[in-house]
Amino acid sequence: MIFLVPLSILFLFFLFFLLLFLFFVVIPIHAVKIAFEKIGLSPFVAFFVLLASLLGSFINIPLAVKTPSGYVPAFSYLGGFFVDLPADLSVIAINVGGAIIPMFLCIYLLPKTRFIPLFFSTTISALVCYELATIVPGVGVQLPAFIPPVIAAFLAFLFSPHNKIPVAYISGVLGVLIGADLMNLGNLGDFAGVMSIGGAGVYDGIFLVGIISVLLA
Repeated sequence: MIFLVPLSILFLFFLFFLLLFLFFVVIPIHAVKIAFEKIGLSPFVAFFVLLASLLGSFINIPLAVKTPSGYVPAFSYLGGFFVDLPADLSVIAINVGGAIIPMFLCIYLLPKTRFIPLFFSTTISALVCYELATIVPGVGVQLPAFIPPVIAAFLAFLFSPHNKIPVAYISGVLGVLIGADLMNLGNLGDFAGVMSIGGAGVYDGIFLVGIISVLLA
């Protein structure tokens, strides 16, 4: 017996998946691209930074490896940067798309901000992220994705209402990196796996900071 699926149902399924793709892929990526343009990047550079950030999210550069005598530089222990990281070791790494590229953007935006509003926004954001972060064995630090950018946006409105976008972006990025990742390095214990600064469960929060910046404009 052959069952024929009506074309109307196939069309509805196609429309449903198309809408999912638009809402969860196309619109967020376009929003981040617009955000980068609004902070002063040209359309070409904004697209390049966005592409590099997305592709860089898959790249973790090892920084240190935990041994019985303590942490040692990863380069001397593993023999190189781009290697397959052993799952049974405690490895501290840094994510290219979630840490290195956003930090370069923060440096670019730094002259566009004032120290006092940025200091208070970043400090509060880091403390909130530290309280919300949890360490999951085998995964790393986990953080609710939507809370850090919302907190950063609120703090930017509060401390820098006339210059919100750069303050929101910098405090959002550094709040996650410092509060969720760096402040939790001492809490890893015998954590086995890769602790990726800017990767794993915090990359989404850093990526969404760009989208929230659009809403501030």
